[in-house]
Amino acid sequence: MASDHHESASALVLFSGGQDSTTCLAWALSRFARVETVGFDYGQRHRVELDRRAVLREALAKLSPDWAARLGEDHTIAIEALGAISDTALTREAEIAMREDGLPTTFVPGRNLLFLTFAAALAYRRGVNDLVAGMCETDYSGYPDCRHETIRALNRALTLGMAMDLEIHTPLMWIDKAATWALARDLGGESLVSLIVEETHTCYLGERGKRFDWGYGCGECPACRLRAAGWEKFAASQG
Repeated sequence: MASDHHESASALVLFSGGQDSTTCLAWALSRFARVETVGFDYGQRHRVELDRRAVLREALAKLSPDWAARLGEDHTIAIEALGAISDTALTREAEIAMREDGLPTTFVPGRNLLFLTFAAALAYRRGVNDLVAGMCETDYSGYPDCRHETIRALNRALTLGMAMDLEIHTPLMWIDKAATWALARDLGGESLVSLIVEETHTCYLGERGKRFDWGYGCGECPACRLRAAGWEKFAASQG
């Protein structure tokens, strides 16, 4: 994670429309002179998250004149093949449960590896050397492609394979969900926290009919439970 500013550099943020990627987008807008975004359509069950992306980009630009000036183009990449070869609860109408190997059925093998590879290829074309992504291994579902070691290894492979000076930033890697809420507050105040509550989407089932203190979702899937627990801890810390 980089803590310094890169006022002359550009970044490409992997932006799904969820809590984590929205926080990462705000983080990048606070650090880089120009920030582009990329989303992926892989036939995900919760594809409602893709519908939130334009709303969130527009709202983030309204929160700060600096952010509005820095926010660049948005890109969407279709990777239908990932959904076609995946037999998971994120790409099929299947039960969300724990598998025998200890991973949840929501694990999509190769997803983050493909996302970062496609993002790096796009960054190469756009003349961008910094990728920003919301992977975290502190407070997550155990996905092996979210681990720091995996991201570092892929960063090295992409740097070698594309002969470019590439850096993958993961500002959420070592913080829990409560700290992610706190980071959003530090970056954009209560306005950003409220925006994330109201407009981002995390629920794996794509449910936006029920409103909780932390936002919309089913309240039961692993993503909702992580988000809710983080919110409760964050809210308690506010006194």
